[in-house]
Amino acid sequence: MYIALNSGAVGIRATFERQLELAASNGFRGLYIDIGTVARLGVDKVSAMFKEKGLVPAAWSLPIDLLGERELYEKSLADLPMAADMARQIGCIRTSTYILSFSDTLTWEKNFDLHVKRLTPVAKILAERGCILGLEFLGPKTLREGHKYEFIHTMDEMLKLCRAIGTGNLGLLLDSWHWYTSHGTVGDIERLNDEDVIDVHVNDAPKGIPIDKQIDNVRKMPGETGVIDIVGFLQALDRIHYAGPVMAEPFVEKLGKMRDEEAARLTAESLRKIWSMAKLRL
Repeated sequence: MYIALNSGAVGIRATFERQLELAASNGFRGLYIDIGTVARLGVDKVSAMFKEKGLVPAAWSLPIDLLGERELYEKSLADLPMAADMARQIGCIRTSTYILSFSDTLTWEKNFDLHVKRLTPVAKILAERGCILGLEFLGPKTLREGHKYEFIHTMDEMLKLCRAIGTGNLGLLLDSWHWYTSHGTVGDIERLNDEDVIDVHVNDAPKGIPIDKQIDNVRKMPGETGVIDIVGFLQALDRIHYAGPVMAEPFVEKLGKMRDEEAARLTAESLRKIWSMAKLRL
């Protein structure tokens, strides 16, 4: 596994060219991409820009609203083959999206059936183009409170959805925050294999707050407080031979107020710190 920069997740709003410069100059190995940027600049140019900086394209966000209106969903599904083709051509086969952990209209069973129905054609399109899809479960209990029905919010439930679709190219977007807030354990990760994990996000949680009271967008930089067992998390991923990207997603407001150079530097430092804590090689 390797560290990759997701600019938007740490408040950087630079051009694609500048994002590449920031990633390269701060020791990142990869950069997350916007598939729209590839469409705008072209596959050949984007590939050349990555090569020039010695970086790899890490992953891209699935451009589909799984719970959107049927017409919008079908339009985005029709556009997906072109997006996946472009991603594969630049060597970026990993894509991901999150699954809401609640509904006010659908029972758990009906929600599950809807996700199977809408994700199956998505997964097939991606599989035909050699792409793999990571699904993120949202762990915090506070996200589900006040809603009529709960939905997938643990690792095992998300793996159940992946298996129900059955295309063989689905796995987890595993976020240390959601792993922690879902009461996940190191042993849970050790039960996986490398193909079960598509993408990884890391962060930390504020001190003095019970797990079930943690608020989703109130987080800390990776390794900042030690509330989340990031050493156990990373070492478990290493033991299952996860080989994909790891990005910081801390939702720390101060990053967005910094100069891009400073935000990139602090993000890189936090990732190098947790790598060192876990005694892993970058």
